[in-house]
Amino acid sequence: MKISVIGCGYLGAVHAASMAQLGHDVVGVDVDVAKVEALASGSAPIFEPGLEDLLRAGAASGRLAFSTDAAAVRGARVHFVAVGTPQRRGENAADLTYVDAAVEGLLPHLRPGDLVVGKSTVPVGTAARLQARLDEAGSGATLAWNPEFLREGFAVQDTISPDRLVYGVPPGRRGEEARALLDEVYADAIGRDTPLIVTDFATAELVKVAANAFLATKISFINAMAEIADAAGGDVTALADAIGHDARIGRRFLNAGIGFGGGCLPKDIRAFAARAEELGRGESTAFLKEVDAINLRRRQQMVDMVVESLGGVVYQKKVAVLGLAFKPESDDVRDSPALDVAVRLNGLGAHVVATDPAAIPNSLRMHPQLGFATDTLDALRGADAVVLVTEWPEYRALDPVAVGGLVSAKLVLDGRNVLDAGAWRAAGWTYRGMGRP
Repeated sequence: MKISVIGCGYLGAVHAASMAQLGHDVVGVDVDVAKVEALASGSAPIFEPGLEDLLRAGAASGRLAFSTDAAAVRGARVHFVAVGTPQRRGENAADLTYVDAAVEGLLPHLRPGDLVVGKSTVPVGTAARLQARLDEAGSGATLAWNPEFLREGFAVQDTISPDRLVYGVPPGRRGEEARALLDEVYADAIGRDTPLIVTDFATAELVKVAANAFLATKISFINAMAEIADAAGGDVTALADAIGHDARIGRRFLNAGIGFGGGCLPKDIRAFAARAEELGRGESTAFLKEVDAINLRRRQQMVDMVVESLGGVVYQKKVAVLGLAFKPESDDVRDSPALDVAVRLNGLGAHVVATDPAAIPNSLRMHPQLGFATDTLDALRGADAVVLVTEWPEYRALDPVAVGGLVSAKLVLDGRNVLDAGAWRAAGWTYRGMGRP
């Protein structure tokens, strides 16, 4: 099948390359010339394991192309809209400017029977409005909503081998035709008995934001328990292990630390709450405001722990910050707790030297006032405190004995509770975790 993908950012680039890998003929369209040129040359503008291999393979096979010309979508039967939905400036609601522009840009090139498929995370009610716009324009095209469930660092795997598929389609014959086309797109996954939920527009839109809201709530819950553990002298890691054995709860997403970030969870829970307010059901998502508040205050608690551990003064103290991306296997620093901690410590006068395997260029563009080191050992050398804030494997694997000779003081603050506290203490370090005695 010939497919177009509108928007070639994180979501769109991965989706386009993965669809080509599955055997479809794909054209990705984006207004960013530099991005399109990079993708066409097989270079990924983002750090995502496996993506560049797919880009090169797609180009070599002739099944994958990129363009800045909207007319390049002509002849495609299915058109995926994969543009960003950032927070509106000064508000919590989602900005749908790019989604609306993508649909408007498609209108001149659509044929009767084409399928426009939304992948972006949008407020409930958006799909119905866009279907009305397609009908008003006389396009003869049908809309479907097919939310994505990508994990950064595993996005290629999650696209090619999804854990579930969700189709939001209109009622009647149009919906049946939309499902048939999507089944063809995802024939490989369907052939492997991937769970499939076919539902209405509103439910499909709610699935993604509800999933993100639940995950955010679970993370903030265990971080709230970490605050109680700190006050009571308990160990939140043991607590999480104990309650995680309950099959109704599960252990995943119960790792206490400095909280979540990235381009999805923070803005999605805020937009979800804002949309609920618009629908007159603000009380139903009022808890998400506390979820957000718990998450944000964890960053300052990490900073306060550093200050306290250094005797109340961080001015001109060298602080090695291990990690800048919001999670490992990513260069994404959008709303990153790790980068935020580094910035706050720098603002207090600390001599911050931050390092990250992938996210230094993005961090440097946003906060050139910080100090950076591309080598972990350089960051550690002469440090008065070591602060781990992104759980990259290489930081978890650091040998406390070997690196002990590099620092000025053996003080490590584990913002992700992933280090072996016993091993670090045995090597002479003062170890502090979050919610751990």
